Amino acid sequence: MSSRRGVGLSAFQNRTALSSQYASHGASLRSSHASSLQNQLSVFQSLLHNFALQHGDTIKSDPTFRAEFARMCNAIGVDPLAGSNVKGKSGSKGKGSWWAQTLGGDVNDFYFELAVRIVELCRATRGENGGLIAVEECRERVGKGKGIGGGMDISDDDVLRAVKSLGPLGSGFSVVTLGSRPMIRSIPKELNTDQSTVLEAIQVLGYVTCSMLEDNLGWSNARSETVIQDLLADSLVWMDAQASEPEYWSPASMGSNDF
Repeated sequence: MSSRRGVGLSAFQNRTALSSQYASHGASLRSSHASSLQNQLSVFQSLLHNFALQHGDTIKSDPTFRAEFARMCNAIGVDPLAGSNVKGKSGSKGKGSWWAQTLGGDVNDFYFELAVRIVELCRATRGENGGLIAVEECRERVGKGKGIGGGMDISDDDVLRAVKSLGPLGSGFSVVTLGSRPMIRSIPKELNTDQSTVLEAIQVLGYVTCSMLEDNLGWSNARSETVIQDLLADSLVWMDAQASEPEYWSPASMGSNDF
């Protein structure tokens, strides 16, 4: 009896030791893989830095090239506009963003100047669009303004990155998608599902009426009237009372004027 108990206890101890060895080996492999990936990432970042220095003038002047380069940065975890990502040899934070450290202040200043210009545009047009403006309209109107990077062409990607740079400031600026169209929202108020549905319908149809919402979405008259009145109160839609039934248009979906 004692011999059998000894064998059983020994087998249990062996299994425990084997499990511990597997766990230790797994942790060692994970640590080795993490170290290898970190080394590869460092190499990629160094190559990216050299590429930026070599093609700096093109990055500054060509919006398409600049957008593709920024996507390359994001793919390996480098946020060009985040100053916290820039560190000196001693581990302390550098001065300015990665753009400024690599290409000088021109591109860095361009994005922040563009962000300021976007804020000015959104504030100036809030009364007509309720704080919701299409990215392409913003690009067109800001691009016609003065002092934007010394006449540098502006792409939709530039606008999106400039708006993103405002996030840490708690400014309330964000990008939302209505249908397939990116829009800049400059008010902290969230759109509910019904409001988003109506604005998407206006993008497709040009305008809506309460009866159109009721016939196509199966909404009650009270529901249609409520969402329309909420959008009117926030200046997100305009009403055309000259038709037989009031029509509601979105200023964000209309043509833009010079700013």
